[in-house]
Amino acid sequence: MPTPSRTGSTAGPFARFTTTAANALGRPGMFLLAAALIVAWAVSGPFLDFSDTWQLIINTLTTLITFLMVFIIQNTQNRDSAAVHLKLDVIMRRLDVQDPDLYDAEHRSEEELEAQDELITPRSPRQ
Repeated sequence: MPTPSRTGSTAGPFARFTTTAANALGRPGMFLLAAALIVAWAVSGPFLDFSDTWQLIINTLTTLITFLMVFIIQNTQNRDSAAVHLKLDVIMRRLDVQDPDLYDAEHRSEEELEAQDELITPRSPRQ
């Protein structure tokens, strides 16, 4: 069986950036850095007389970082989801799954998915 290669990726610059950013931002060191920045901000409060500017600094920074992180996380999640669906479709084809309702199930409503689950999931009789 061939081994998947990560070289020769055709991902565009934004996809490469978001993957790198998400990987870096998800590390424990980044959490510690964020916690240290919050502590430094809190410690600076008495020296800045807890002014409006002091409060505005943390509010602005957290708002901007949160806003940008939403797009980074969503982009990486969309690509991961598409890759998982592709891999599952390949497995279903290899297993010769004949039920057309299972293909592209991600495009169905929650009610349709629950109804399909009831058809294929064995239930134990109630006692």
